[in-house]
Amino acid sequence: EHTELSANALTVLQKRYLRRDSQGKIIETPKQLFQRVAHHIASAEKKKEQRKWEQSFYETLSALDFLPNTPCLVNAGNPLGQLAGCFVLGVPDSIEGIYDTLKHSALIFQSGGGVGYSFSSLRAAGTIIASTHKLASGPLSFMEVFDSSCEAMKQGGVRKGANMGVLRIDHPDILSFITEKTHGKLQNFNVSVAATDAF
Repeated sequence: EHTELSANALTVLQKRYLRRDSQGKIIETPKQLFQRVAHHIASAEKKKEQRKWEQSFYETLSALDFLPNTPCLVNAGNPLGQLAGCFVLGVPDSIEGIYDTLKHSALIFQSGGGVGYSFSSLRAAGTIIASTHKLASGPLSFMEVFDSSCEAMKQGGVRKGANMGVLRIDHPDILSFITEKTHGKLQNFNVSVAATDAF
């Protein structure tokens, strides 16, 4: 039995979840969304069991007893096919590595996922860079770059991007990081201090 959706629920579905054509016109009903998601999820089951699981999952969705995350509702049965909501990416201590991670995070935001990073491997602000003999800007400066990238993805992505930034308690820039947490400029980050066993 299909549960009647509230006006607010329909508005959210229309803004974020229902399929659109190349002109941006909605071409899917809520019932078709539930069918699409149920069909895609059931496709992971044994062939002879798929129809049973598809029907069971459709009933659960249409009764609003359970709804999966945003990437699943948007991407199930679509070419992108990315169903996960949370990712963890490494941030290596090199310009190439940092910007590769930034590129990968933008692609994740585009598909509706969020990203967690540990910035602990980045050298401290003021450390000498061997290749240039200049001073490193430190993890916080790169977190601002990641924050700006996330902000830029708001318009074209599935939903507002979400970042989790982590720095170890024994990193030389930890006090600046903690200050950033309480008084900082980062608008698209949750930030957490990683406590070591020694601490």
